[in-house]
Order: sequence, then C-alpha cells, then structure tokens
Amino acid sequence: MRGEGVVPPDVVVTVESPRRLTNWAFQPYCSQMKDSTLPSILLTGATGAIGGRLLDELLGQGFEVRSMVRRPESAGLPAGTEVVKGDVLSGEGLGEATANIDVAYYLIHSMGRSPGDFEANDRLGAANFANAARDAGIRRIIYLGGLEAEGEGSAHLRSREEVAEILSTGAPEFVHARAAMVVGADSASFTMLRQLVHRLPVMVGPKWIETRTQPVAARDVVSALAALATYPDPPENVELGGADILSYRDMMNLFADVDDRRRPLIVPVPVLSPRLSSYWVRFVTSVDPALARPLIDGLKEELVVRTPPPPGINDDPLSFSEAVAGALAEGER
Repeated sequence: MRGEGVVPPDVVVTVESPRRLTNWAFQPYCSQMKDSTLPSILLTGATGAIGGRLLDELLGQGFEVRSMVRRPESAGLPAGTEVVKGDVLSGEGLGEATANIDVAYYLIHSMGRSPGDFEANDRLGAANFANAARDAGIRRIIYLGGLEAEGEGSAHLRSREEVAEILSTGAPEFVHARAAMVVGADSASFTMLRQLVHRLPVMVGPKWIETRTQPVAARDVVSALAALATYPDPPENVELGGADILSYRDMMNLFADVDDRRRPLIVPVPVLSPRLSSYWVRFVTSVDPALARPLIDGLKEELVVRTPPPPGINDDPLSFSEAVAGALAEGER
C-alpha cells in the first residue's frame, strides 16, 4: 500500500479497499448527485489565503459548498456556503462535515498555526480526515501540497509528501495538486519576499538566492483546483507553475521593477544557510517565525514543474511580473 510506514503507531488508518478504482467513470458518478451536473463539495481551510479564493470561485460556478472551520462564529464566510464546525486534530465534527459529500478539498497545514510539532500535527490531522472521508464514502480528495524536490527536501516539504500519502488512503480518487511559491496578496511566501525588498535595500545573498523555482499566481492555483472537482480521471499528481522559472534573486529584482522600487543590492556570501537566514528574516518581516523558518529551510531545493498538468488545467499561467502586479493591486483593495 502506498503510504505504508508513514503513520505513527498511535494513529490508526484503516484501509478497506484499493486507493484507486480501476476504470472508474466520473460522469455516471455525477449523475447520481443532488445536482445532476455538479458534485457536493467539502472545503477545509476556507479562511486561508487559497481557501477563501477557492470558496468564492466554487460558489460562483454554482457548486454546493460546505465549509469546515474550527470557529464558525468568527469565520466571516460569504452567504451561500454551509458552515460546520470541525477540527482535524481532535476529530471533532468530522462525521458531520464529511456526510453526503462527493469531493473534499484538504487545504490544511499546521506549520506556524498549531502548537507543538507541525509534522506530527499534520500527520494526525491527515489520518483523522482520511478515516472520516473513507467512512463517509467521499469519492475524491484534492490536496494542495508542494512541488517535489529532487533532493531530500526540507522538513516542510517532506511533511507535505507524508500528508499526501496518508490522504491518498481516504478516497478512491486522490489528486495531489502541487505548487511552489504562490503569488497572492496574503500568501506567506509572497509576503516575506515583498517585505524583504521593501525593508532591505542591501541584503546578504546566501547560496540559496540562486536556487530556481517556478512561482505561480494565486489566481491560477484557484482555477486549477476548481477545475479538478469535475475533471474526468485526473492524474494523481498535478504540477502547477507560472510561466517563468526564476531564481530568488530574479524574483526580488522583478518584484522591485513591478513595484517601481530600486532593485536591492544583494551581497553574495557563501556561508549563510537557510536556517541561519531565518533568524534575520524574522527581524525584518511580519511572517511568524514558526512559519518563516521551515519555509526558508526549503529554499535550497529547486522546485519546478517537471510533468505539465493535463489539458484544461493551468493552460495559460501568468508570468511572475503579471502575478506580482495582480497581488499588489489586490493588496490595495
């Protein structure tokens, strides 16, 4: 079984059937839904940077969406979505949340948000959700993780791979949507980049400053995720990237150009590791140190799309400069 060995001894994941059903046809499945053309949706992470945008997109397309949040009273979600209380770490409310659902989005990450070991929390949350999804008969789970690293990866990237392995046991159809930096006004990675350029006209440039990555606009990620709800027989891995492959130095320079600022002077140094970099980043950006450190630890890994997504998914992504312009305009609203 794919995923064997990734679940700790105190987390039980029961698997009663193969993860993928052979020759499963999506259209007959759709014909049995409450709406004859659209599946019912469970959205977790609806108050997050991607989840909030995805909720608006799904509602705009006419989907029935149930949003699971930990604190419904303060969620502030738009009219048109059913809101239920649920917590993947405690398991509270998962049965109600997953009942009569066809497609579930898992957009939950514990890094920088939950107390304790984020890897253990993510493992536990994924196992609880997979068990609930399987018990409820959910047919498809869509998870947003990271692009696969060629090397051993950071703790952050390894955790996302582990979460995907666990979630893949929860439904006959599992889709791991993968992206590197998401360029959006409220994205943590983009916030960190923006504030570094704004606040450090001169900065040290460790080796990872030349690492290549493929940033993608939040708009393009959301469009791809929405399309995957009804995409017939999607591949298990869907890699999402923008139009450009850039180093972090390139991104800082292009950001400065779009934002009409002077490009930062980057002084190369050979010894500043991503881990050490996280210490000075915490002093010049507003990103929570618990979130910034694992993000920066992953900067040494090249994250680019190696297998293009299928037709109809992210066909015409924005360039980095276009994505930055959109994020800056969004942040001013």
